[in-house]
Amino acid sequence: QVQLIESGGGLVQPGGSLRLSCAASERTSSSYAMGWFRQAPGKEREFVAAIGWTGGSTIYGDSVKGRFTISRDNAKNTVYLQMNSLKPEDTAVYYCAAGSTAVIARTSRYPYWGQGTQVTVSS
Repeated sequence: QVQLIESGGGLVQPGGSLRLSCAASERTSSSYAMGWFRQAPGKEREFVAAIGWTGGSTIYGDSVKGRFTISRDNAKNTVYLQMNSLKPEDTAVYYCAAGSTAVIARTSRYPYWGQGTQVTVSS
């Protein structure tokens, strides 16, 4: 079974930066598209970013475009999310997802999910 483990979450002030990492237990999981989603209390899970097999194709949610950057290192079976200019509305649990056959924002297209890491943006 493929396992995804997120790290890098924490508390940061508005305008600050965080870098999230997601390590996959199996090589096969990093051979397909991977993505990041987030969920705040009382809200639906929201698409953040996704990246293709080679890292050449990326898409972003409108709320994070220009501030967040997704990347991957296939040699390490790891995907990253660099978050800059953080805002209080970015506060959420961030989930790593893997295994999609397309670079897409739909949660249903990703069969593998991590447990999530908390990101809190507050002064």
